[in-house]
Amino acid sequence: MKRTAHAFWLDRPGQGALRAVRLPQPGADDVVVRALYSGVSRGTETLVFRGGVPASQHAAMRAPFQEGEFPGPVKYGYLSVGTVEEGPAALVGRTVFCLYPHQTRYVVPAAAVTVVPDDVPAARAVLAGTVETAVNALWDAAPLIGDRITVVGGGMVGCSVAALLARFPGVRVQLVDADPARAAVAAALGVDFALPADALGERDLVVHASATEQGLARALELLTPEGTVLELSWYGDRKVSLPLGEAFHSRRLVIRGSQVGTVSPARPGRSYADRLALALELLADPALDALITGESAFEELPEVLPKLADGAIAALCHLIRYS
Repeated sequence: MKRTAHAFWLDRPGQGALRAVRLPQPGADDVVVRALYSGVSRGTETLVFRGGVPASQHAAMRAPFQEGEFPGPVKYGYLSVGTVEEGPAALVGRTVFCLYPHQTRYVVPAAAVTVVPDDVPAARAVLAGTVETAVNALWDAAPLIGDRITVVGGGMVGCSVAALLARFPGVRVQLVDADPARAAVAAALGVDFALPADALGERDLVVHASATEQGLARALELLTPEGTVLELSWYGDRKVSLPLGEAFHSRRLVIRGSQVGTVSPARPGRSYADRLALALELLADPALDALITGESAFEELPEVLPKLADGAIAALCHLIRYS
């Protein structure tokens, strides 16, 4: 096995580089994975790139195989798909997903990888981490047949939630975003689309994923009395004002937080592995290809990430390809 690899490191906020790394000797229960693809989420990962993780959240935001510390130098990322080159016989040659940073080859415990189903293309499998977030959110929200549901924020997480909700019987789903271009993504996912000013009201559930103060305020406005906003946005070090006056109390509205760091208590007995395996099964749907909106070679990552962070490259999930 080649004992060297290359990884992307954020040297300091706004600037990163590729570095050579030495791989450890794999143990009996380890696998050696050669990367095929990784994904960059424009939400969390570009916030990390900008140095926006508050000190109070450094531990909570730590990725499973992160090296270094925020704000940098740090090796960060969590959407990697590759081929097992060495390890247990049942895994050698299989395509697997791992919550690993951007690196050409890596050694991890065999328990840290999940086999990608045969009907899921390797490139689409990078979405597993985000679809897993959507699964957890819907476990928390527990939508019912016939619910009127809006997803505010057509980013990677919001679109993943909308895609799963489109499969619920009788549920009427609308994706709301300030970018009219998201209408094409909504159509590919099989859900309705509206700009914020045109969004339908009287909604039983609103899933908020825009990471903006205005989006959260609009989410509350769209609810029916006693409706719930499920808050999926993470604001980093930004302070957010929330309109809790006027009719908030008389309408008995609910705001509930949800995040992927803990398996939803609504599904007792389910493990992190169960949740991730389910997310990969759901990725058999080719409609989810609409969430991959660009592709670059691994060698281009130091130039691509700044453009993703400042919006010069408009993306949901940007695919990184390894040669």
